[in-house]
Amino acid sequence: MKNKKSSYTEIMKSRNSMKNVPSEHPVLDMYIQMVLDEALFNRKRFLLEERINDALDTKNETLFMKLSKEYKVLRKLG
Repeated sequence: MKNKKSSYTEIMKSRNSMKNVPSEHPVLDMYIQMVLDEALFNRKRFLLEERINDALDTKNETLFMKLSKEYKVLRKLG
């Protein structure tokens, strides 16, 4: 059996065609999506908190105000 390497484009095309197939486990898929969304939210929040702390440390009021507004919006979503 030959070891066939697939290009990135071929892999993405095959993944897109798989998206049209109904899932056998819709509840599991929904749970997985929720876990991923929560992880992304927490990561964004953590990075934003770090940037806010850096702005405070450097006494950059303009950046602090901008990041604080972003943080406020992010907290409303979560």
